[in-house]
Amino acid sequence: MAQATQEFGEWPLKRLMTEVCGSGHKSADDLTRAQATEAFERILAGEPDPTTLGAFWLANRWKRNTPEELGAYVDVMCERVEYAEPDADPVDCGANYDGKGRTAILGVAAGAVAAAAGTPVVVHSGDRVPTQKQDAYKHVLDELGVHTELTPSDSADMVDETGFGFYYQPAFNPAIDDLFDRRDQMGVRSFVNTVETLANPAGASVHLGSFYHLAFAKKVVDTFVESEFHDLDRVLMFQGMEGYDDVRPGYTKVAEWDAAEDSDADGADDADGADGGEAGSEGASFDDFDIETAEYGMDLEEEDLAVDDVAADSAAITEEVLAGERDGAFADAVAVNAALRIYAGEDADSIEEGLDAAREVIDDGSAHEVLEALREF
Repeated sequence: MAQATQEFGEWPLKRLMTEVCGSGHKSADDLTRAQATEAFERILAGEPDPTTLGAFWLANRWKRNTPEELGAYVDVMCERVEYAEPDADPVDCGANYDGKGRTAILGVAAGAVAAAAGTPVVVHSGDRVPTQKQDAYKHVLDELGVHTELTPSDSADMVDETGFGFYYQPAFNPAIDDLFDRRDQMGVRSFVNTVETLANPAGASVHLGSFYHLAFAKKVVDTFVESEFHDLDRVLMFQGMEGYDDVRPGYTKVAEWDAAEDSDADGADDADGADGGEAGSEGASFDDFDIETAEYGMDLEEEDLAVDDVAADSAAITEEVLAGERDGAFADAVAVNAALRIYAGEDADSIEEGLDAAREVIDDGSAHEVLEALREF
């Protein structure tokens, strides 16, 4: 331990537990940026014993991480990420890597539609990571016959050639992938589940993600602001099904942050929760607004999007919707999710305009051409 202390500094995880964050969720103190940085450096180096590491992850979970802590964790991770930026500037879709287990994954179809409409999209995931170890982007793409175990450089080329790119976590973020067994033994989510979705391996200027509660969207925005590595222009997040980046049918809250001072969101209802000063950097804009799928003529509920085999059924739905062979709930859901990606990339001024663009490229076959290009890549 003395050697580890000399290498890393003065804050082994056991000392952080004893003196800072381990006294319970009400009395625990938050870590400074320097303490959080050292803690995650030790974790990624494999220094803490399993008991201490598990206790530290639980202590962070109980007390709830601050944006300063999460920003430090993100930056330590990003120092180890292999970045490969395409010539295009895509929308980075950071869905929960531990996947979905009940409803279809719509982001592959939605991403292909957005790409066909002129909004490049990047998605990334691991391979059934803890805690849920359910299906994610990779597994739908595998079922569709798209190569997924790519180098980051190949992933960047995929974006430029097709408009849609997949980055595989073990290839671009091996330091986090190396934590798989310890995370699996832990049995519950930790801050790693949050920060891994914020890696942004394509260096995109726009992040699209999901949240259960609006407060988490604000925390993610503030995490990006606290990060010394990331410099985003825009963040769009919404209440996703199963915590994934598939928008819920019915009523959904959307959070929108822009770094530019004069970039208020068109259609955002300032009277309904806009509070620009509470999240983000000085001069930034943070708004939240509501969308209802019924307002777009979509009569669907979340149970309408349930499937038996998430990977296989999602792939079949993707194929059928993009080929124009399926309408109804799944086609509507793909269209609205594509519209949000197009809107996030600022290639449409409203969700309605994004929907029009999405439906046009489905109808004229352009979206299915993106899928075929992915298969050929």
